[in-house]
Amino acid sequence: MNIRLVIVLIGIACSSVLNAQVADSYPLPVQKLVKAYPETITGFDGSYIILANGNKVAYANDGKENKTHEELVNSNSVKDIFAFEYKKGKVTTLPKNHDPGRIRSEDLLKKMYGASAAEVQKTLTTIIWCPKLVNQKLKVTTINGVDKQLQKVSDELDRHPELKDYVLSAGTFVWRKVRGADRLSAHSFGTAIDVSIKYSNYWQWDCKCNNENVDLKYKNRIPQLIVDIFEKYGFIWGGKWYHYDTMHFEYRPELLIE
Repeated sequence: MNIRLVIVLIGIACSSVLNAQVADSYPLPVQKLVKAYPETITGFDGSYIILANGNKVAYANDGKENKTHEELVNSNSVKDIFAFEYKKGKVTTLPKNHDPGRIRSEDLLKKMYGASAAEVQKTLTTIIWCPKLVNQKLKVTTINGVDKQLQKVSDELDRHPELKDYVLSAGTFVWRKVRGADRLSAHSFGTAIDVSIKYSNYWQWDCKCNNENVDLKYKNRIPQLIVDIFEKYGFIWGGKWYHYDTMHFEYRPELLIE
């Protein structure tokens, strides 16, 4: 083998080892973000998450600890994304106000996917959702390979005719705020999909309110098989929130890394 090529290969290998060692020194949530979005998040300088596009996002942008549930839900801090543990598989109990994944850093999402509807729309592509079962055209972002992962979900669901009534989508991309709140929905970034409204339950529909401290009685009619398939490809489910939204799935692989 050419000696120059050997030197180059050794240099690449050493660089990879060094990068891995550096990444291991990051806080665990940052390690998960780097692993989940390797093409988008490239590093951490101790205070800011560094993106491949040159943007930086503060890891803990307010420095406040011991936040109330309402403060967490409305937080823009990347650190707070991980305040609640998201568990894969069937969940039988939902402690009050346990909302894993409902907390999002709008700053991070805007810098990854686009800061306006026009910017996000530039990244969208069309997939054919469950062509055998419902054959819908859906718009999703290409950033972080979300379109490819959702297509894998579609391909697998399409092999289950018994799920036809449940997989008819109620929508993907739409630039809007969360109902009753002043924060953007994950749908604004082309990373989320709603399935059948007919078989869905939503906490605000059931309590006829938007009071975060309301006592809720959990309801769900979405089959576990659908949840398992979505989680397999990096999507979390709103049915695992105390403030349940059982039609809702969004691409959040950082919360599925163990």
